[in-house]
Amino acid sequence: MIIVMKPNAKKESIDRIKNLIEFRGLDAHISAGKQVTIIGVVGDKTRLQDQNLEIFEDVDRIVSVTESYKLANRKFHPEPSIVKVGNVSIGGDSLVIMSGPCAVESRDQLLATAHAIKKAGAQILRGGAYKPRTSPYAFQGLEEEGLKYMKEAREETGLPVICEVTSLNAIEAAVKYVDMLQIGARNMQNFYLLKEAGKSGLPVLLKRGLAATIDEWLNASEYILSEGNPNVVLCERGIRTFETATRNTLDISAVPVIKEKSHLPIIIDPSHATGVRAYVKPLARGAVAVGADGLMIETHPNPSIALSDGPQSLTFEQFEELVNEIRPFAALCGKKI
Repeated sequence: MIIVMKPNAKKESIDRIKNLIEFRGLDAHISAGKQVTIIGVVGDKTRLQDQNLEIFEDVDRIVSVTESYKLANRKFHPEPSIVKVGNVSIGGDSLVIMSGPCAVESRDQLLATAHAIKKAGAQILRGGAYKPRTSPYAFQGLEEEGLKYMKEAREETGLPVICEVTSLNAIEAAVKYVDMLQIGARNMQNFYLLKEAGKSGLPVLLKRGLAATIDEWLNASEYILSEGNPNVVLCERGIRTFETATRNTLDISAVPVIKEKSHLPIIIDPSHATGVRAYVKPLARGAVAVGADGLMIETHPNPSIALSDGPQSLTFEQFEELVNEIRPFAALCGKKI
């Protein structure tokens, strides 16, 4: 449940309720808005059944939260969250573009990509050092060697870097080199991995699972948030349907649904959603139009020889064209790149 305080409630009143909640063995999460403070109660609320909280000083009302996800819920946190990744803010009036190769293949490949995407307007460099592939014979990534190249690229360009992690060992290595962790679609419900990512202290990008509902996705984010890590960004990357014309089916409607249900920022990955280079640009425009907080776009110096996902990767020139094309769309939606 949540306790909604009256406008301009006194700090003493808020502290009194918070202390009572914690004394009864529950967690109190305070969200201070511009005018109203909300206290979220997480745990067995029957421990408070002998307390008539509505008559406490400065309490406006009590609201029951029926959804199983609490910390990700907009009822708990009415103000949209802004997640800081290095010097970049995801959420608010910014449209953040993450770009880079699906897989880090070499130092030269990554550094060339980092300089190109920064010149075009990207704010975060993405790259895969650990690659969970459908086939065990496909390229699996350079692992820690790739992470070292990402750190070098950050030092040369100033771009924060993000990398997918697939295990506790990967997390322990990645935290030494990157600014943000990514949990891929195949691991969205790997609850142990989610909890360990939450404990890392780094911001986490959580991709939607291949066939996950939005509620399942938000519950997955709850595992990260419940470890005391509030810096979670959601990423819609398409879901599996009967359609075969694209790699997955991009659920554009997920953006307004998430905005209504949750305070977490949400970005869209049109590259993985379609698997087809020609469809990336129009779907990027659509993502901006429905209010996404950012985009994740795959780029490669030479997609024809990429070791992973070449058909959906843009060349440097195509990526620059995309950024220039979506700038006016972003401005119309009140976002800046």
